[in-house]
Amino acid sequence: MAQPRGLDMKTDDLHRSRRFLRNWGWALVLSVVLGASAAPKRVLVVGVTEGFRHSSIEVGMQVISQLAHDTGLFTVDIANVNPNAPEFRGPDGKPDRAKVQAANKRLLAEKMSPAALANYDLVIFNSTTGDLPIPDMQAFLDWIRSGRGFVGVHAATDTFRGHRPFHPYVQMIGGEFKYHGPQVGVEIINQDPAHAACQHLPNPWKVFDEIYILDGFERAAVHGLLTLDKHPNEKTPGDYPIAWCKTFGKGRVFYTSLGHREDVWDPNWRDGNGQRANPPEVAVAFQRHLLGGIKWALGLP
Repeated sequence: MAQPRGLDMKTDDLHRSRRFLRNWGWALVLSVVLGASAAPKRVLVVGVTEGFRHSSIEVGMQVISQLAHDTGLFTVDIANVNPNAPEFRGPDGKPDRAKVQAANKRLLAEKMSPAALANYDLVIFNSTTGDLPIPDMQAFLDWIRSGRGFVGVHAATDTFRGHRPFHPYVQMIGGEFKYHGPQVGVEIINQDPAHAACQHLPNPWKVFDEIYILDGFERAAVHGLLTLDKHPNEKTPGDYPIAWCKTFGKGRVFYTSLGHREDVWDPNWRDGNGQRANPPEVAVAFQRHLLGGIKWALGLP
């Protein structure tokens, strides 16, 4: 009996196709089972500041926690001291610096001791500033070198800044904040559209934010992800990096200088007048940019 048109497959081809579908089906089942059984990675998000305090830190904490919840890829533990909280106010109503510094020291002694770091796969510095009271800096850097991950956002390069020679932390992250001009709209160049932190971004990507000019940055020492080819404010030609990744020993480091403004983080954020400088799609893209960097630093596909 003749086979209907479109089904005149040879017997060998039919067997091969059935074998492929059967094997692919088992592979899919195995992938689902392994994915379901894999424990989520453990991430510590640090918002401690010894210098300038960005108002976007708390928004960033909420966004990172939501990304963890929505993806199920990692859990979040937060180490954050907000100097503007009532318990840190002095008699004049302003933050009592001594109380804040004592709280910072206690918290990081608890969360970033060598023993505590053993509980995490990745640490995120969310606009940290100043010389943080990390209990054992060498142990922290060795922890990253051993194969863990580090992600820095915006003012993470304004942390351990100003030391000469450059602080070992600056050498790890890849550069330090030098200065910035007024907030400005820029057209960011996507250097690696295939990277997890960039594959969804337009080229150029238009963002309004505070753009850092960096010191101690060596292009050859990093893998560039986002950059500007002219000064953000003066518009003179040059190399002005925005985001990069690099290895540090066996560890992985990702940094993005974006994230000063709340509306870069949150598509629903509005100021006191109900306004925002960035359209919601910029915040959505930034969240995917950051998530891609986190996944890369964790070694996740």
